[in-house]
This record gives sequence, C-alpha cells and structure tokens, in this order.
Amino acid sequence: MHKREFKEILVNRILYYFIFLIIISSCSLNTKSNFWTKEKKINQEKKNIKIYKFSKDKKKIIKEFNKNIKLKLNPKFSEESFINKLDNNNGMINYDGDLVKSSKYKFSKIKNFNKLEPDLVFHKNGLFFFDNKGTILKFDNNSKLLWKKNVYSKKEKKLNPILFFANNNNVLVVADSIGTNYALNIKNGELLWKNNHTSPFNSQIKIKGNKIFTVDSESTLNCISLENGNKLWKVKTEDSFIKSIKKLSLIVIKDLVIFNNSIGDVTAVDINNGNIVWQTPTQSSTIYAEAFKLKISDLVSESNSIYFSNNKGEFYSLDLETGMQNWKQNVNSNLRPTIIENLIFTISLDGMLYVIEKDSGNIIRITNVFSHLENNKLKNIIPAGFIMGKKNIYLTNNKGKLFLIDIESGKTKKILKIDNGKISRPSYLNKSLYIVKDNSIIKLN
Repeated sequence: MHKREFKEILVNRILYYFIFLIIISSCSLNTKSNFWTKEKKINQEKKNIKIYKFSKDKKKIIKEFNKNIKLKLNPKFSEESFINKLDNNNGMINYDGDLVKSSKYKFSKIKNFNKLEPDLVFHKNGLFFFDNKGTILKFDNNSKLLWKKNVYSKKEKKLNPILFFANNNNVLVVADSIGTNYALNIKNGELLWKNNHTSPFNSQIKIKGNKIFTVDSESTLNCISLENGNKLWKVKTEDSFIKSIKKLSLIVIKDLVIFNNSIGDVTAVDINNGNIVWQTPTQSSTIYAEAFKLKISDLVSESNSIYFSNNKGEFYSLDLETGMQNWKQNVNSNLRPTIIENLIFTISLDGMLYVIEKDSGNIIRITNVFSHLENNKLKNIIPAGFIMGKKNIYLTNNKGKLFLIDIESGKTKKILKIDNGKISRPSYLNKSLYIVKDNSIIKLN
C-alpha cells in the first residue's frame, strides 16, 4: 500500500472514531483481580415482595389486560440457546436455579456502561469477554481463565476498542469499534488473520458455513470469508449522518441474511451473492434527522416470520420471504422478544409484560411487573433485557436489579439486588446465569 493511500485510510478511520469515542469510554482488566471470587449469597430485597408500597392513584399509560389468565407452556427446553443462534430466538432455557449464590470476575469500571451493549459470547466449552485495551479473555465452564490474547498495536489500544464476537466452536471471529476484524483459534488464541476496515463495526456477528456477516457504522452489510478474512461482497443501505450507538441486529435464515440499519429499514439479502431480495422501511423520512434516538430491538425469526419492536411504540411481524407486514402492534420496547410455541413474550420500557399471539398479533395478556414499585422509583427504571427459564422470566434493569417473574401468572415473585447501576441482559450456559455489570462478570447459580 502506498503511503498516500495509507494516510487517507487512517484519516477516514480517525473521523469515524471521533464521534464514537466521545460517547464511549473504556474498561480495563484489573490484574490484581484476575480470578473469580468465591461464591456468596445474593442480596434479596425482601422475601415478601409486598414490602413495596403501592399508590392507589398511580396513573398508568398502559393498563393491564387479562391479568388473571394463567399460561400453560410445554416447550422443548434448550441447553445451548446462547451458542451461535442464527435466528436470535433464545426460546425457553433449561434453567430453574434458586439464585442463592454468585461469584464474579472483576475488571476496571466502564464509565459509560449505560450506553454500551457488551455481550458475553459462549461456545460449548466456555465463554469470551474483553478488557478496555482489546485483550480477549477465554474462560472454561468452570470459570477458569484459559488464555488471553491482544492483537492490537499501541496506538490501537489507546482507542479502547469495543469488541463484538461470534464463533463456530473452532474459530472466534471479532469485529470492533475501530474498524478491525480478525479471527483467533478458539483452543489457544492464535491469530489466524487480521484486516482493517474503512469504518467501525457496530452489530452482531453471524457465521454460517464459510461466511461471516456483520454490519458497519455506515449501515453496510459485509460478507467476509471465514478462511482468510477476504471480503466476498457488501451491501450498502441508507444511513443517517449522526450515528446511533445502538448495536444493529442481523439473523441468518435459509438462504437469507436479514439486518436492520440505524433508520429502521429491514433488508434481506441473498446469502450467496449479496443481491437484495427485499427491503422494508419502518419509519417515515421525517424522522431521519432524529434517527440517533431510534432504538430497535434485536431481530428474531421463528417459523416464516420476523419479529422486532422499537422505542417508538411499534412491534412488527414481517413475512420472511417477502418482507411484507403481517401485523403491527402498539408496544414500546427495544428489548429482544422471545417466541415460545405460538406466543411472543416482550417487556415494554414502562415494565409491562406482553404476551402476544404470534400469527395474528392479538394481545393475550398484559401484566405490570413493576406494579409494586413506588411512583418515584418508576420514573428512572428502564428494563435492560430478559430471558425465559422453565418457570420464571429473568429481567434485569438499569438499577442493578434482577426480577424473577412467574411465567404462568405474569407476576413478579422476587427482586434481587445485583448492583446499584445498570446490568446487562442475562445469559445462560451450563446451568448458570451470567450478567455483565460495569466492573465485573457475575455468575449466578
């Protein structure tokens, strides 16, 4: 590469990083705490949730509906629901833990954790995370640190890259917020290949066969060879000038890779050649100037439909083959929904648990999981994410609380205090729940 070309690429990358780095600061692994703490009991606010005062004159924007309906589900439970899920539907996990004990792996505090969506990534023999300098950490199923690897130069480390992962049980693929993508051998962390991109990445990563799929900050879908990192094809979609830091979502179903961009378009692309099969806008052009405020949930696919919602009060079902709208419901949520049998479960930003019939879009039940909280607490509470266990829904929020919600009744049974600040959506592996907070990974038994 000529020096002039190199300088042009470097200047372009710095411009893209600038906006991203204003918002995002970093985390670093505390070398004095490179071990998991001993298991300890989790603080439970009270055994009886009725300690919370309930205001009789409390005003609700959304009222509960059919709250006395009891649900009976008979799904197939999944042990590997969080391993390389191409459809993003985690379903109902085989978990019914008592959440009595916990342990944690500590690292330095992430100052802007509220604005980030860091994910633990699992494979059958362990999990991966990273520190603020881009060092990748691999733990086994017993939480033992097996290896750590950093492929960045001194200049790149100073940019404090945020990493996004995917794996196929042999290769760990990484794309980051400074426009680098690379692959490591899962067994030992050996670098297999590394490439520089013209703009940062900010999306989920999916692997199917010998192809890697990820979206960059310019709303361009990139198809990359798993073997050597060469770009096979790319698809550019419309983008807003001001970048949202909300991580973009994609799914791979049949011969289609389907993804959303920052202005609400959902696009389906032929997995073999990159040709656009269909594209469905969900927002009018009048909101493009405020696209950075739009927050869309992860796309989830089940049967022949795609499901997702946003913080504009819209829940969509699209036909997988055509992109045509099956139905649209009024639900204000940017949390990933879960589909079990013929039902959709989602939780709105104001704490309403919705159960929706997946084919018709009809609402079966609405229950208020925050109903026992005082009004002054409700103002600042925002759900972070949830997963479905055998009997309970496990919901986290931005105030460090973990809610255990009974699936059958939709009522909150217990609230556990994990931290004082935001905690991530729970993840599951090997009979344990994992939650990321601003300075540690927490393992719950």
